[in-house]
Amino acid sequence: MSVAAVERARWRDVFGHAEFRALFLAGVLSVAGDQLARVALSVLVFDRTSSAGLTALTYALTYVPDLLFGPLLAGFADRYPRRTVMIVTDVARAILVAGMAIQALPLLVVILLLVALQAFGSPFNAARGATLPAVLPGDHYVLGKAANDMVVQFSQVLGFGFGGAVVVAVGTSGGLLLDAATFVLSALLITFGVHRRPAPTSGTDAPSASYLKDLTAGIALVARTPKLRTLVLLATIAGFYVTVEGLAVPYAHEIGYGTTTAGVLLAASPAGCVLGMWLITLWSPERRMKLLGPLAVAACVPLAFCALQPGPAVTFCLWALSGAASAYHLPTSAAFVQAVPDRQRGKAFGVAGTALKGSQGLGILLVGLLAGPFGASGALAVMGVTGALLAVAAGGAWARARRIDDHSGELRPG
Repeated sequence: MSVAAVERARWRDVFGHAEFRALFLAGVLSVAGDQLARVALSVLVFDRTSSAGLTALTYALTYVPDLLFGPLLAGFADRYPRRTVMIVTDVARAILVAGMAIQALPLLVVILLLVALQAFGSPFNAARGATLPAVLPGDHYVLGKAANDMVVQFSQVLGFGFGGAVVVAVGTSGGLLLDAATFVLSALLITFGVHRRPAPTSGTDAPSASYLKDLTAGIALVARTPKLRTLVLLATIAGFYVTVEGLAVPYAHEIGYGTTTAGVLLAASPAGCVLGMWLITLWSPERRMKLLGPLAVAACVPLAFCALQPGPAVTFCLWALSGAASAYHLPTSAAFVQAVPDRQRGKAFGVAGTALKGSQGLGILLVGLLAGPFGASGALAVMGVTGALLAVAAGGAWARARRIDDHSGELRPG
């Protein structure tokens, strides 16, 4: 997409698309409810075990299905009508979350339901992400992606920021039931607000063979294309700064505060990200692309100061700065989507989603292990420093890929 084309897009044009408004509101409901559920589960596990490591481990499990099944399950978005995929997965997630609200369930069963819940997220996210370019063609896509991502982050602010207070008021079961309701409302919005479209592929092959093809084709597409490889590499830096989510509850207790403070701290990163994405939309496309590497570094550096165990206000500012820099994911994601043909978007989303979610899950798992010997604050500092160093390397790889692309004049497999 040219610079001029991006500059011609206007907010009112984007929101003039009725289908986009439906997808937009569905995203608000799903994400806000999902973050509320994560707060509830963190509190539930910490209350039962008093273990920072087990709390982070449970949180990390929300990323396991994307790591193991992401490309495979995301292929449904290319084999079946994407509207149908979104509705079915929303309904399934509502049922699973409602089941998790049953207080008599053993913790192990709750965790298994949690893994199943996240597994349904892969095809939903792939179908929704692949639908957006069809709903917002041409000039409107980048701005629409910005609006969507900002609201997703704002939904996280609401879900995290009020999550602690809501869990205190209605309990963990009440919080989970509220999450189930958001999935039901999301399914209704998609049912009545998004048009039916045929599946991008015929799906006439044997299911097992086709699913294997989805997996291998998605991996091959990303692996052969230099820019796609480096965009995914930059995205995986999220595994280092997302760790604040896994240790927010034990960190709040470590500095002498409780659940409500943990919810407020969890809101810091998405709040900063909303501001960061708004600022990025004011930059030229060329400037956004140049700053992907430095912003990835800046997203990790603030975590190093957690070792000082500052109070809630300073911690909130640090995590908000990290979130603001993490907004580099907006141009990264837009560039990735625009480089992939429509018939392959579901598969490519699966690969990128697996890399992103896998890095996040592994990062949270690792920070949970580090919390044992170093405490929550020390573990976050270690991840921040390590992430900044790796972001420098990823930024260098991105700069080289851009130079190659500038010489070729197009994005093509390498």
